[in-house]
Amino acid sequence: MSQLVTGAGAVVSVGEGVDEVFSALCAGTSGLGELRGFDPDRYRGRHAYEIDDRPGPGADVPGRATAWLLRAVGEAARQAGLGEDLSGVPVLVGTGLRELRSAELAWRDGTAFDTGGRLHFGTALRERFGAERTHTFAGACSASLYALALGSDLLTTGAEDTVIVAGVDTLTESMYGLLDRVNAEPPDRVRPFDRERRGVLMGDGAAAVVLRREESGARSGALGRLRAVSMNCDARHVTAPDAQGIVRAVHEAQQRAGVTPGEIDLVLLHGTGTHLNDSAEATAIAEVFGADVTTPLMTAIKSMTGHTSGSSGLVSLIVALKSLTSGRVPPTLGLTDPLPEAADFRFVREPFPADVEGLRFAQIDAFGFGGVNAVAIVERAAP
Repeated sequence: MSQLVTGAGAVVSVGEGVDEVFSALCAGTSGLGELRGFDPDRYRGRHAYEIDDRPGPGADVPGRATAWLLRAVGEAARQAGLGEDLSGVPVLVGTGLRELRSAELAWRDGTAFDTGGRLHFGTALRERFGAERTHTFAGACSASLYALALGSDLLTTGAEDTVIVAGVDTLTESMYGLLDRVNAEPPDRVRPFDRERRGVLMGDGAAAVVLRREESGARSGALGRLRAVSMNCDARHVTAPDAQGIVRAVHEAQQRAGVTPGEIDLVLLHGTGTHLNDSAEATAIAEVFGADVTTPLMTAIKSMTGHTSGSSGLVSLIVALKSLTSGRVPPTLGLTDPLPEAADFRFVREPFPADVEGLRFAQIDAFGFGGVNAVAIVERAAP
């Protein structure tokens, strides 16, 4: 399997548009800020990685996740030369919470919102782009890579020549409160793989890519190739990840892509900054790569974007493609003392001016609640 990524779009707390987002991340820009959308006095934590597009502090409006999704899909479609009419292109959207924040506002403040017809994004995509075939998949933190796997299958089977895959999530009061109660002490930032990490903070984000079959004549201008996506569900625990489930997902992705661990040049780690997730992921990566663990560059961009939930896998995939073509790799902020399981990892601590010719394959990790693990392998586009 090898498919072309011919367009991409992104909106996160550090910027809008793929180039702006990637430049900000490479510069080490953090989207961390004080809570804006709801009353911080209700929580111990006071920070998040929010997109700053609300009318004012403490004010919120419905439909923000949908708006970001439309902008990300629009950017990806334009770059791929699809224009504004997507009536013939299926759009697959992965998300963790859909428009839950809008539903919260409707319930709590009486804000007008169609909780039936707009939770799944299909209505808005049809109105904006004429998209007739849309599917929304709610699948926690690996949702956008799950959607990517389904989109890839549509191309592999010959059912479609082109698909758009997207992911989106916004900060919700209920999820923020849940994490606030789970963390032993409130984190002031996300510090993936550091011994002093305190836990995760959520972030807003949307991302989209256009996938085309290799034989459809879309090689010119491609951002890169999707070589493989693997999925599994180890179902070991509701929230605690299973290192062996991750190992199996990584092995399968690499086997499907036809690459060995030693051929992977860059790993975009899931890296949530939580004790269990980082430890399990590091243990799994160390087992899979073995003696090759010092070969690939490794980074975790949630240190700058926060955890953008369902969109996070696709955001990382877009960053990986940009890194492969530009030779620049965003750093992992706040990483000063790696946990023992990751002691041998070749972490990027500052913007890395790598040799483009030396970066060919990248691996993207995304792991969700319930042990839903997803791993993608992408390849640099041919000159």
